[in-house]
Order: sequence, then C-alpha cells, then structure tokens
Amino acid sequence: MARWYIIHAYSGFENKVRESILSEAERLGLAEAVEAVEVPTETVTEIKRGKKVQIERKFMPGYVLAKLKMTDDVYHLVKNTPKVTGFLGSNNKPQPISEKEAARYFGGVEEAKSAPKREITVDYEIGDSVKVLDGPFASFNGLVEELDFDKQKVKVSVSIFGRATPVELEFEQVELVK
Repeated sequence: MARWYIIHAYSGFENKVRESILSEAERLGLAEAVEAVEVPTETVTEIKRGKKVQIERKFMPGYVLAKLKMTDDVYHLVKNTPKVTGFLGSNNKPQPISEKEAARYFGGVEEAKSAPKREITVDYEIGDSVKVLDGPFASFNGLVEELDFDKQKVKVSVSIFGRATPVELEFEQVELVK
C-alpha cells in the first residue's frame, strides 16, 4: 500500500526534484510504486503597485510530498535524486504520514488549487507613507495608522484642510511612497 512521505529538498528546487523523481521512476520501471509527487502550494493575493496579483507560493519551502509504495528500490531512487537531502523521519528512516495529515498540507491537491486562499500581503506597514490611488481621496498622501487583514482594510491619516483625518480604505487603494 502506498503511503505519504515528506522528502527534504534544497529550497528553490522542489519542482525540479518532483520532475526528477517522476522521470527516474519511469526510466527504472518504478512508476507504479511512485503514485504521486507533489509540491504543496497555495494561491495568495498580493498587492503590487496598487493592483491585486494572484501568485502561487510554496506552502512548505524545501519539502516535497510523495505517495510511495516504499521498497529498497524506491528508497534509493529518492535518496539518489539530485538536490534531495533525505526523508523526514528519525534515524534517516522514512516516516510515513497519514492521509489526513497529507491532506492538511495541501488540502487535497485538487482542492487547494481550486479554492484560492484569501491571504493578502501588502508592501507597506504601520507608520509608512502611502499615496491614495482612487476614491474621493485619490492623489492624497498619508500615514498608515492601522492594518486590518481580516477586512482587508487600511486606515490612513490624510491631511484635509491642514487637519489630520483618518480614512479607511481597501488595501489596493493605496501604494507605498518610495
């Protein structure tokens, strides 16, 4: 029976390791023992220059999940793959994880790809000077007072008629002044 294993790889080479394991398994006739090799990723919305951009980000940098029927041949195939440092487990012995735990890492691979996460990262923080891009305060500059990631809002203090006025805006309505 195939079980999920976590493979430790050089960070930044996860996709290359995935491809190498799959192609080497095919070449050695072990394709039926290597059921799946996945790089856990998540879809994240970032704000770049005032625009929402969806990017695919590695959920566990430096790790690859593989569903393997563990045999000596499969073990050596993975261990001898370039950019692989080994399996997660004790005494360098591969330790399988449960289906439930594997699903938690990538929400069932298909589910994770079809349901993007609502996480947003912004390139400004409290105290930064920002420019309002649209709305009634467009082209006003102000200071970031609060960030509310749950509501995806930012509170900016803008100067209106010489008086500092707090204004609540969407994350994508402001950009960092450089």
